[in-house]
Amino acid sequence: MKLVSFLNNDQESFGILGNSGLHPVLEAFKKECPDLKAVFESQKIKDLKTFCKEKPIPLSQVTLLPPVPNPGKIICAGMNYRKPYPVDGIAPPDPGNIVIFSRHSDTLVGDGTDLECPKGEAAETFDFEGEIVAVIGKSGRFISPEDALQHVVGYSIMNEGSVRGWMKHSVHAGKNFHASGSWGPCITTVDEIDDFSSLKLETYVNGKLMQSALAAEMIFSLSELISYISNLTPLNPGDIIATGSPDGTGGSRKPSVFLKPGDCVEVSVDRIGTLKNHVGN
Repeated sequence: MKLVSFLNNDQESFGILGNSGLHPVLEAFKKECPDLKAVFESQKIKDLKTFCKEKPIPLSQVTLLPPVPNPGKIICAGMNYRKPYPVDGIAPPDPGNIVIFSRHSDTLVGDGTDLECPKGEAAETFDFEGEIVAVIGKSGRFISPEDALQHVVGYSIMNEGSVRGWMKHSVHAGKNFHASGSWGPCITTVDEIDDFSSLKLETYVNGKLMQSALAAEMIFSLSELISYISNLTPLNPGDIIATGSPDGTGGSRKPSVFLKPGDCVEVSVDRIGTLKNHVGN
């Protein structure tokens, strides 16, 4: 299944994306599970099709939201692909340690919504970062790497937009500009992706290929990331983990290629879809 959250006539809802359109969830079911996070918590995801309308509506009729508009945690892995370091002045990571940081939910918009270009000096180093996202569907703490993927309900895509100049003095600040990134367009459930490591990510800016990598190229696997994070904090349904961005970001290029108003960023992952956003004024 491909799961989406959306606005239709200013009403927030969710449903399943099919070949002929979007199948919204029945209103009666929303009283029990008002959003996808609640569906994951109730462990009713396998039965979701039975609670959706048979007649689809056109995708063009709705505004897509981040698939889980209210995630409990957004945890991102940094420096998790091999690159020709130093990258934009950043030294290579310690190969024995996982690097993570967090983002606020209001820093990420859904597919099709414009990114907010930072103002002033921050606008000069506004960068793109295509990433594959794992969505947690089952709670856990102190999860072993061997059991980690059992806690994943599905996969999605993120453009983990960053302001490089600010990251040099504060990673948290550089990663948390309002509406600077996006994730979506959907969550593809794990039953449709038998091998996470085979997923291929590609990022395009104005139609030009900028990033291309397989999930297998990550330094730390998804299982290792989940296990590490769960030792730090409990993982709960609706939490999301961005797994890192491969080489090719704007700040890693000579000369640098940073985003500006009007640019179009597309991040594609096979079997999930394409996340597309323009940079607003």
